[in-house]
Amino acid sequence: MIVHEVLDGLPYDSGTRLLRRQEHLLLTGPPAGPAALSPEPLETAHVPQEYVEQGFARPRRVYQNACLQVEWQQMHDFRQPFYHRNNDMDEIAFQITGECTVMTDLGSAVLRPGDFSRVPVGTAHDHYGVRDVHLAIDVLPPAREVGPVVRHAERLVPPFPGWEAGIVTEFVTASHQGVASFLIDERLLLEQASPEEGTIAIQRADAPGTTWLYRSAHVWVGNVRLDGADGSLYRRHRTADEVQYQISGRRRLVTQRGTLDLEPGDLVHIPVGCAFTDVCAGPSAHISVVSGQAVTRVAGP
Repeated sequence: MIVHEVLDGLPYDSGTRLLRRQEHLLLTGPPAGPAALSPEPLETAHVPQEYVEQGFARPRRVYQNACLQVEWQQMHDFRQPFYHRNNDMDEIAFQITGECTVMTDLGSAVLRPGDFSRVPVGTAHDHYGVRDVHLAIDVLPPAREVGPVVRHAERLVPPFPGWEAGIVTEFVTASHQGVASFLIDERLLLEQASPEEGTIAIQRADAPGTTWLYRSAHVWVGNVRLDGADGSLYRRHRTADEVQYQISGRRRLVTQRGTLDLEPGDLVHIPVGCAFTDVCAGPSAHISVVSGQAVTRVAGP
């Protein structure tokens, strides 16, 4: 069977080529010899999409490199026990299940399933979750929104029902390490939000195909929606690794390192230079995180 392969340079967008291939040869390694390779087959990591009753749990990191972290977290009727101000990363979040109120000194917003948001570097933020499950994608700044914005964060005081003003902790980090912690007046922090100084944009991607939502110098984040796929179009990144998170539907990922059947909650890492394609009979949606640096798996889910 003749298939096509898109050879691209994402995330640097340095041009693409469209190649014709014999599929069975594309997926068959060469005979023993100097060009023969035996790469490890791809594996999935799985994180639950439905909230599991438990107390507060810290974020669980799944993949990382020097300019990217992919984490999963859940919480219910609970909030992070401090405001976090990250001095060297933008924090992109995707709401999987439930609701999460993100509270920042640039405004607050209630995130619902399907919402994407970005807390810019240097912005103090806390979260209050209600049967909340979300994915956090931290990227080296600056990242920028390039997709459809549906609303913005606002000055919300109180930010959620039952909130009471008080003195809380602010925790400052740099290079993933704590550098300072001190007490702050939470009401004063939340009341500083001003549209004139910029605010937090909420994005959604409901259109078919790939919708790129965020771009930085080394990481692109997009949402991919398929109404079905026959596996006739392969893709290979010349200069990037890709991490995928299955949002909904079921999809078969066919690659030069094996075939995986993905279900909601699955994550998979596709290394640079590995050709892959999708096969699905019905609707499927996943997040694509493309990074110009090699990604490694972290002990986790």
